[in-house]
Amino acid sequence: MPPVIVRMWEARSRPAVFDEFLAWVCEKAVPEVEGHPQHVSSEVFSSTDHRVVVISRWHRDPLDLPAPPPTLVARSPHVWDFTQVDR
Repeated sequence: MPPVIVRMWEARSRPAVFDEFLAWVCEKAVPEVEGHPQHVSSEVFSSTDHRVVVISRWHRDPLDLPAPPPTLVARSPHVWDFTQVDR
């Protein structure tokens, strides 16, 4: 079995619409990818400086989250993929 790929997606919300942005991530963006057969799991985190991070695990070929509405974000999301290191 190929290694699990962990994708970290991070975006900063506009402060005035943080609650709306977090709801969009939890109710629209994450559910859109969770049904994919390669998806293993997802977790959503928020910070006090209006950032939202999604950590998702995939058997292979992670899907991108949909692009957030421009009115909700302060800048474009950043994405990184990781695999576990044997040590």
